[in-house]
Amino acid sequence: MLRALALAVLLLTAATALAQEPPRIAIPNFWDPRIRLDRPEPGPPRVVRFLTDDDYPPFHFTAPDGALTGFSVELARSVCEKLGWTCTIQARRFDTLLDSLAEGRGEVVAGAMNLTVPIRRRFAASHLYFRNPARFLTTRGNARPELDVESLQGRRVAVVAGSAQEAFLEALMPFAQRRPAPSLNGALASLRSGDAEYLFADGVSLSLLLASSQGELAFAGGPYLESTYFGEGVAFILRKDDPALKRAIDYALQSLWDDGTYARLYLRFFPVSPF
Repeated sequence: MLRALALAVLLLTAATALAQEPPRIAIPNFWDPRIRLDRPEPGPPRVVRFLTDDDYPPFHFTAPDGALTGFSVELARSVCEKLGWTCTIQARRFDTLLDSLAEGRGEVVAGAMNLTVPIRRRFAASHLYFRNPARFLTTRGNARPELDVESLQGRRVAVVAGSAQEAFLEALMPFAQRRPAPSLNGALASLRSGDAEYLFADGVSLSLLLASSQGELAFAGGPYLESTYFGEGVAFILRKDDPALKRAIDYALQSLWDDGTYARLYLRFFPVSPF
């Protein structure tokens, strides 16, 4: 359901922007301006194969015209353009991406998977280019810019059972009354029915719901980024035998932030920011 919703939201963004004054969108910055990376020395012409999945909007998906696109895909293309590389982007099943990389069927994975200790042991990774925060969602009339212990004390919070967000609530916000649901749709139904006053889930999924809610729903408080529960973040994944490739991609990513390309792509694929 969320994949179809994400695609619909992306297709409608341009038309909606013509009819409404664009809201201020929070664009995350993962680069320290005090750390400047050197441009890599030019080498022989290089062909780099990126591997991705085609069924996870807004990060990587097949557009109506059959072309691969998405935030991760277009960021990969921009990296290649910045470095003057010839690149291909191949779609494979998400659960085969890392093995395909290990077997030499590509040089870089551009799939939006959270870095983990096992992935770090097995592969190298570029600088982070995204993190998926957890957020509180509520009805428009209940929204507030800040949420603290006092405002959440005893509040009913819908959450997907067995999720990282439920574990976070149980460990760090035991003063809230959890309302576990079997799915995000079930948790959303709990919020809309009034059984829950808030919904706590991953920010990307909630931003897609928010974009299609016609003003009915709103974020409350800010993003939660505790890596123990919500992951280290998303990066391009590479084999460890090519450190020059990692250095070049890191340089390109920082340059894409500096020249505004990252922000333009973010605004294109996240009409409502999960941050």
